[in-house]
Amino acid sequence: MAVLNKIRQRSLVLILVIALALFAFVIGDVFRNLDGNGATGDVVATVNGQDIKREPFMLAVQNQQQRVGPNASDTQIKNQVYNQELERIIMSTEYDKLGLSVEQDKMRELLKNNFNSYPEFQNQDSIFDVNRMNAFIANLKDIAPQPAPLSTFSINYAQWTNNEQALASNALRQQYYNLIKAGVNSTLAEAEREYLKDAESVDVKYVQIPFSSIPDSTITVSESDIKAYMKKNKKAYTVDQTREVLFVEFREDASTEDEDALKAELLALRSDKVEYNEVSKSTDTVLGFDNAKNIETFVNSNSDLKYVEAYSRLSQLGDAKDGLAETEVGGYFGPYKDNGYYKYSKVLDKAVKPDSVKVRHILIPYAGATSAAADVTKTTEEAKKTADSILGVVKNNRSKFVDLLDLSSDKVSNEKEGVIEFTYNQGFAPEFKSYSFDNSKGDIDVVETSFGYHIIEILDQSGFNETLKLATVARKIEPSEKTIDDVFNAKQKFEIAVESGDFTALAEERNLAVKPVTFKELDENIPGVGSQRQVVRWAFNDDTEVGDYKSFPVAGLGFIVVQLVDINEEGLMDMENAKVPVSIAVRKEKKAEMIKNKISGSTLADIASNQGQTVKTANGVKTANTTLTGAGAEPKVVGAAVGLQQGQVSKPIVGNSGVYVIEVTKRNEATKLENYAAILARLNNARKNTVQSKVYTALQESAEIEDNRAKTVY
Repeated sequence: MAVLNKIRQRSLVLILVIALALFAFVIGDVFRNLDGNGATGDVVATVNGQDIKREPFMLAVQNQQQRVGPNASDTQIKNQVYNQELERIIMSTEYDKLGLSVEQDKMRELLKNNFNSYPEFQNQDSIFDVNRMNAFIANLKDIAPQPAPLSTFSINYAQWTNNEQALASNALRQQYYNLIKAGVNSTLAEAEREYLKDAESVDVKYVQIPFSSIPDSTITVSESDIKAYMKKNKKAYTVDQTREVLFVEFREDASTEDEDALKAELLALRSDKVEYNEVSKSTDTVLGFDNAKNIETFVNSNSDLKYVEAYSRLSQLGDAKDGLAETEVGGYFGPYKDNGYYKYSKVLDKAVKPDSVKVRHILIPYAGATSAAADVTKTTEEAKKTADSILGVVKNNRSKFVDLLDLSSDKVSNEKEGVIEFTYNQGFAPEFKSYSFDNSKGDIDVVETSFGYHIIEILDQSGFNETLKLATVARKIEPSEKTIDDVFNAKQKFEIAVESGDFTALAEERNLAVKPVTFKELDENIPGVGSQRQVVRWAFNDDTEVGDYKSFPVAGLGFIVVQLVDINEEGLMDMENAKVPVSIAVRKEKKAEMIKNKISGSTLADIASNQGQTVKTANGVKTANTTLTGAGAEPKVVGAAVGLQQGQVSKPIVGNSGVYVIEVTKRNEATKLENYAAILARLNNARKNTVQSKVYTALQESAEIEDNRAKTVY
């Protein structure tokens, strides 16, 4: 009782302790869900004050993934959805400023333009009827979320409204850019300058004092020089936040021993072997490659690649073609390595076969066949029966073939009387190709493919060459369990050694190639390794410090061990990284000032003599071509030359490869045109065509964007 009394006396204290603990937990969770700018983990990005929330964002990603399929990575899909949302918000801001909107009448017009050919929305005279469409939409709303059939597909109310939103968005976008394009024009003066740029030229004499005339060793570049230059040219040396890592690969590749064992297994397949049968409690003789009665069954039972009943052209056999061509019928070649497999081939036959054929066919599809139309209802058996019936008719009278083309579903070849001409390398159904090339001119038969039943008649064959019929047992080259264990152990030992040693030195000791890579926070690919968001996330984690390392499994490769070696924050480039390129630029600036200060003389001849250079000439210098004869690409020099009067000598001009002084010896004036309308139209079209991309780029650059993707969805 005494213990119970003490508990009761202190119950208030316990309640307060528990409450404080819960409060701390909740507050801690709140702070954990806040990034450095106070944005919660629920906000993917904030654009012009409008949030892109995580839940609808991820739902859009899921829908996009279903549409795209496996052709894009998770990161690529997220980037697509992000860019779509970014554009939607940025453009909506612009539409609101201008008061642009799509009213009901405009929406009906857009729907009519997009759906006027649908029979469901047409009256008895095949004319679009808005009332039919309104009734269809009302029905969709009533039965939501169930879909309703429309033309050759089904659609539900949500999909219909999404479609309406897409149409409205496209209409607003078009209206917005049309307003801008209406104000984008060129002037007659610009058209005239465009004409003169190519038609007008000058002949010049010039002296070039190259930067190389001053040795680099005589120019001192201080750290303050580098800082001043970077500050002056801030835009050129501003960098994004990046991480630099080193990594080594531990590849789970088959060892020499693994490959030798694989080759031995293939060679052993030739001989019969005796095996104990658990069912019959007796020994059975399993026939080998030499004595197998059914070669297809044998290959399929022992190979990672299925048996192919076809003749192969030598060009299809890769590096093994010469060895296989020299092997006699009944003989073996290999084991040989081919495209990730070890193969052991038996030559079953050799024959001269065509490389090109001309056939005609009638295709009878069945329900579920590849590319079968929605109205195809025949079963496989019914389609086969129809095909056999057609074969019987055309076998007795080949002239009936064309008359029966109406029964064929291949509308493309029907326009050419069912005729198809193709080479062996072209992509056709394997069964169709095999029949066409492996039989003779004049043969006709029914052949089944994934498209249905074909009645094929071989009309002609040409380009005959030697072919081989092979039975090939193939085994994929893969590492053994021992090799995989050895790779893992080597990786583990390397990690233990790196704990107290130098990453690069230890890798070199083990003959591992050290690969550097620099990436941004939203990147996903590592050269040679592919998509590795796990590595990028780790490198940008606040807890990861320079010198830290970690191993990552990589599908199809094995492991990589990565070490973080540098953290580059957003802003001006790190002094160490900028030192080399900036030093070159600073040195060039200093040389230019030195050259300009020592140039003396009133004529080119005097300047050339004083500087130990020669006077060079360049004729036909024009704005349309920035190359200066004898000097290379020098846009500043060319621009200055075109602006000088005849006989005028320029002040020193700093170019790409030196300092120049030029004199115009002759101006080649162009005859002015009476009419610049054609050039004006070309300039107007060129400008209008670039409006959309340039305007949106400018809007995006000026938008206030807080991007939290790396913390919320990546």
